[in-house]
Amino acid sequence: MSAQKQAVLDAIDAANAHDPNLDDGRPEAQLYGERMTAELDRLFPNASDALQIAARGQHVERWKLARSEYPEGRAGYLAWRKAQAVHHAEVVMGLMTREGYYAEQVEAAGRMLRKQGIKRDEEVQALEDVICFVFLKWYFQPFAAKHSAEKIQSIVEKTARKMSSEGRARVLAEFDLPDHLAAAFQD
Repeated sequence: MSAQKQAVLDAIDAANAHDPNLDDGRPEAQLYGERMTAELDRLFPNASDALQIAARGQHVERWKLARSEYPEGRAGYLAWRKAQAVHHAEVVMGLMTREGYYAEQVEAAGRMLRKQGIKRDEEVQALEDVICFVFLKWYFQPFAAKHSAEKIQSIVEKTARKMSSEGRARVLAEFDLPDHLAAAFQD
């Protein structure tokens, strides 16, 4: 790994170490970043530096923009998510610039984190597939335990729609989902 990339990943981890929210006794955003890196390495072992950095920085400083600061309901949720994406992109792009990455690489990471080009840009789509795998692997069970069957079905369908056909096929091969949920991942 290049010293340049390691410096950016270390800076993301250092920022996320301040997350007051804990998951398994660790800062939530830091653990999420590690999970994103592990899944990216598994799913896309030849990922570019920009994609590797975007994956690690997907939730950088997530706790700084509280969901409670946005209106209730779907519109408020979507506004919060968009603000999060912009914040994550700004932080990561700043770190990459500081470490001397070329403008094209910095912009590529920003596009990925802002989700600009899902279904059109290969790296944006790769990041989205990794996000969905991390959700299914680490966060789906706790989510499902708190929500109705209808809400779970809706979230699974939305997750599947965001994924590439290759990603959906891997979900079917790697996860033992009940038929009604698995159907969402079938082409």
